[in-house]
Amino acid sequence: MKTAFIYSGQGAQYNGMAKELYETYASVRDIFEQAGDTLGVDMVDLCFEDNPKLHFTPFTQPAVLTVSYAIDQLMKEAGVYPNAVGGLSLGEYTALVSAGVMTFKEAVALVHKRGQLMEEAVPEGTGKMAAIIGLEKEAVEAICRRLSSTSSVVGIANYNTPNQLVISGHSKAVEEASQLMNEAGAKRVVELKVSGPFHSPLLQSASELLENEIDKLALHSFSYPVYSNVTAAPYSSEEEVKQLLVKQMTSPVKFEQMIVQMIDDGVESFVELGPGKTLRTFIKSIDRKVNVKNVENVSQLNKILNN
Repeated sequence: MKTAFIYSGQGAQYNGMAKELYETYASVRDIFEQAGDTLGVDMVDLCFEDNPKLHFTPFTQPAVLTVSYAIDQLMKEAGVYPNAVGGLSLGEYTALVSAGVMTFKEAVALVHKRGQLMEEAVPEGTGKMAAIIGLEKEAVEAICRRLSSTSSVVGIANYNTPNQLVISGHSKAVEEASQLMNEAGAKRVVELKVSGPFHSPLLQSASELLENEIDKLALHSFSYPVYSNVTAAPYSSEEEVKQLLVKQMTSPVKFEQMIVQMIDDGVESFVELGPGKTLRTFIKSIDRKVNVKNVENVSQLNKILNN
């Protein structure tokens, strides 16, 4: 049975994530220390104490990456390896580290910088995001096309499941689109508590600055296929990784399409590694027939390892 590891994205973080794993496994403590040394931040305080920085994008991203990668390493220590990997937005960086394309320390520094660039790209209040639940993607796409212009951008940021999409763009355009989607029959429209219009053209300036950082990296070959959010297909080369990570900042996250492609490529079992079980829920909504689990604590880890 082919198994894919899928890594959590931003928004999955919570106070105390991976604390039990940290207390139980020396390798987890080592990974937290590596991340802290790289950023000059106390990762234990950030993740386990009531630290408001945990929800500030430049720190959220390395924190979620650290937790997800630590669990990935525990799986491998027990001899459980994936046949393929992918993630949701930020989670794609964990996938690339897992597959040996970049080092953990490189990724920690890179996602910290990515978070800073995302925060700084758009003045506060300029952009918004909203989840659209229960409206077909064709209807959502049509409304976004009708409303969007060069001066008032709105478009799909995430294809999460057949029943859940996320839109992103200028605040007024997102509000107008949300109203039209309610009128078109959406079951719910929920404004997201995020600091900016992620995965939209409004982050173009940030993507250009991120490209400078990514160009500094010497990427390595893949231990196993890594699927891209931008194309929903496996990366074909290290050079494509550089190009698509830059593009990912301004492009829709094709999570649903990526999972469908993985299943078409023979994946029968998925394991979400990282805080929360959002992606496990998404995958079940995409295809109820596949086997899906998640690991974020000691009991879940033991259950998978003992099966």
